[in-house]
Amino acid sequence: MSDDEVIEKYLDYLLAVKNYSSNTIKSYKEDILDFKKFIKEEKMAPDLLHIRDRVAQNFKSSLRYKKLSITSIDRKISSLHSFYKYLLKEELVRENFFDNVEAIKKEKRLPQVLKEPELKHLFDSIDVNTVLGFRNYVILEVLYGCGLRVSELCNMQIKDINFADSTIKIFGKGSKDRLVIMFDDLVKDLKHYLANERLSLLRKSSDIDNRNVFLNKNGTSLTPRGVRVILNDIIENAGETYHITPHMLRHSFATSMLDHGADLRSVQELLGHESLSTTQIYTHVSVEKMKSEYMASHPRAHKKNE
Repeated sequence: MSDDEVIEKYLDYLLAVKNYSSNTIKSYKEDILDFKKFIKEEKMAPDLLHIRDRVAQNFKSSLRYKKLSITSIDRKISSLHSFYKYLLKEELVRENFFDNVEAIKKEKRLPQVLKEPELKHLFDSIDVNTVLGFRNYVILEVLYGCGLRVSELCNMQIKDINFADSTIKIFGKGSKDRLVIMFDDLVKDLKHYLANERLSLLRKSSDIDNRNVFLNKNGTSLTPRGVRVILNDIIENAGETYHITPHMLRHSFATSMLDHGADLRSVQELLGHESLSTTQIYTHVSVEKMKSEYMASHPRAHKKNE
């Protein structure tokens, strides 16, 4: 089997079985092609299926020589480890040549979060009397109120929302489904948006069958880039100068939950983290003891009673 056939077989697997996004698959392909180019230029092996352990180590060294960032190097090594794990399972190689290639240790950075007064100021600055303003308000509510990744927000379908029990079914990273909780005001605002602002936006598009929850100003599906533009506009209109990303709102969600007493494992489930250790980083920026579940914990859920 040629290298090109092996790569295409693997990419098909990522799409059909792992259900990875097109951008993720593109990144895997680029990393594998970089490795293929390396072994060809350095004459390390005849093809991808016939290499030795030292080739994998040499590839890592070449990346460090190019002064790539630690994050980029670790991503490439991780991509190739997954690639050869698949080839081993398919019995196309005798071992995973990247098993013994260790990731580069780097200092962990604490996640950037927005404080609750800063978030309140952002919410208060949005003009909810316009179609786009109300949509933007609900987007901010969902990102901060549910802790979603930006891709999860953009992929939300109307059918995923269960207003009866105040939950949203999220199709998350690695094809893992989870339920997130909506606080009462979000339920009300989301219902209003779907019945009014979303319909106004949808009329601008020829695709009247579009079932995505969030639409752009032209009535088509909102993209991650579009969400970032919206957040930048919110910051600018609020008169602030700091930078904000969708993931900062996800970090802020987790920190707020823990600050107000949520159980660490509950936050893990709500975020869709596979490992509790991934969620534990938020305990370093949390200041209060964990006590209760979502509805009693999230500041937006009980803001009217404050």
